[in-house]
Formats: sequence, structure tokens, C-alpha cells
Amino acid sequence: MEFGMFHEFQQPPGASAAEAFAQSFAQVEAAERLGLDAMWLAELHFAPERSVLASPLILAAAIAERTTRMKIGTAVQVLPLCHPLRLAEEVATVDQLSGGRLIFGVGRSGFAHTYATYGVEYGESRERFSETLTIVKRAFTEERFSHKGKYFAYDNVRLAPKPLQRPWPEIRIAAASPDTYEEVGSLGHPIFIAARTGNLSELAPLVKSYRAAWIKAGHPGRGAVYLRVPVYVANSDEAAREEPRESIMHLLHYIGDRLAASATATGARAIENRAERGQKMQSIDYEEVLRERMIVGTPERVTDRLQEVRDELGLDGILAELNPGSLIPHPRVMTALTLLCEEVMPRFK
Repeated sequence: MEFGMFHEFQQPPGASAAEAFAQSFAQVEAAERLGLDAMWLAELHFAPERSVLASPLILAAAIAERTTRMKIGTAVQVLPLCHPLRLAEEVATVDQLSGGRLIFGVGRSGFAHTYATYGVEYGESRERFSETLTIVKRAFTEERFSHKGKYFAYDNVRLAPKPLQRPWPEIRIAAASPDTYEEVGSLGHPIFIAARTGNLSELAPLVKSYRAAWIKAGHPGRGAVYLRVPVYVANSDEAAREEPRESIMHLLHYIGDRLAASATATGARAIENRAERGQKMQSIDYEEVLRERMIVGTPERVTDRLQEVRDELGLDGILAELNPGSLIPHPRVMTALTLLCEEVMPRFK
């Protein structure tokens, strides 16, 4: 099973941007030394109270220069906010610089406020996502191509450089709404799923629909599934429960407020249940968070719980959020990372 760390390059309260970058790179370099499989970079905009990770591909290039072994992934690059050709050039460049270690994770993002700030209609996000992904794939694989779509038109384009990995760096797509699971399965790409805005116990039927669509479309295999989930490992169960409490509850309330506020945004669909999910996140009890939205405990307990989730969902890997909410102090994040890599990860290899 692939083990990765989901990183937001958190900016703790009172810390400068320079301090946020320094602490985050220290965690990245520790992950490389400890043998972690992959470092996953979020994409967050206009949230200085939370993160400095606005440019994941720039940071991916910086990580490529600091590491030699670990894979580097975007989780996720928000395609509807991108210029397709510029994006293809940058992805290919990072793949070349990293020696073919890039994983290209993509999605739409559920936060309409970022779209409004960029001047992009959120109601266009699904169409823009599809057209952008089509263009990027053609740029990677065709010597020359032309395109005329709803949002973009190009004539006789030649991409340089091409990515080192062929036909492209592995593309993984994030899914949140039920119909997206089936769409990604039909496309034949690995999928990201998450426990942050829903319960772990609710994911199995959705994964089943993804794999059914995969098989129906005639793709080989069954489709790979990667779970993004808050994980906290400590030397005692009490520490594992209590140390992340303030941070994870802060995050759930923060995202719940944003999610509920976006329920009436243009492009929000009834199937997404934004208002209901947002309200749930604002009122959720910590005991339910521990049961349904996190994996916490000593290395032994985390191993057992992770094994249960892997068996239930047929997981191929995790993206462990070791500092959900940005409030867990850097030394504790480093301890959790060390315990995850040295005492949990080897049991799944």
C-alpha cells in the first residue's frame, strides 16, 4: 500500500510565511529520510490564516530539488482555474525536473469563493474541468494538435517539454459527489476519496460504484483508490486523542462554514448536499470525528484501524493529513510522521 502525507504548508497562528515554508520543508525532508512513498500538495487560495500553498507546482519543483526518491503529487490541482497549455508546460517541466516522480492529481474544488475571486463562474467548473483535462492529455501525447472548444481554442500546438513519464504522469482524480465516482471510473483514472466532509462508513458504496463503472467501461483491472484522511499517531492513546482535538475541530468548523455558505452558489447541485454536510461539520461531536473521520492512536491501534479501512474499501494507498487544521505544533507533527513511517508503514509493505 502506498503511504503519502497530505500537506497544506500550514501557516500556524503568529507564524510568518517564511516560517511556514521552513517548517513545511523540514517535514518534507524528514519524510524523504524516513522512506515515505509520496508527498501530496494541496492547492489553497486567499487563506493566509490557514496556508501558504497557493502554487503547488512551484512547490513540487522545489521539493524535487530537495529529494531524490519520494514521489511528489498534487492533491489537487484545480483544473477549472488553469490555462490548459500553461498547465501542461508546468506539469511536464516538473516531471522532467523530478526524474519522473510527479503524480498529477486533479479536481474541481468545492469552494465557490475561490472561483469568484478569480472571476470564473463556479457553474462552469464541471465543463471547464473536462475541457482542460482533454487539452492537457492531448498536449502530452500528440506531436501537434488543434482544439476548438467552449472555453479554449488552439491551432497547431507543439508542447515543449513533454513529460518524462509517458503517456503522462499518472493522473488521479478527486471525487466528492456520488455521480463523480462513476464518471472517474468510466474515464479509467485512479480516484481520490476523502473522509473530511463525510464519514468513512459512507464510502464503501461509492467506491463500489466507481469500480462498477470502471469495469463497465472495459478498463483493465479494478481501478485504484486512494484515501485522504486525517491521521495522528502518538506514543499513547490519550495523547493521540487529545493532541489533535482543537486543530481538527477548528478545521471541520472552518470547512463546514465554507461548505454551507456555498450551497446557494451558482453551480452547486442538489446531489452534493452542501448545506446538510456543512451543518453536520459545524455541529459534529469529537467522538464521532474519532470514529468516522480520523485514524488516531498508538502505532498498533492505527495499524489495526487502517487495516480495517483498507479491507473495507480495497485501498491502494492513503494521503495522511498529519496536521489537519494547522494548529498542531511542528514537533508533534514530526513525531507523528516518524511513528507513521517507522512503525505503521512497514506493516503494509
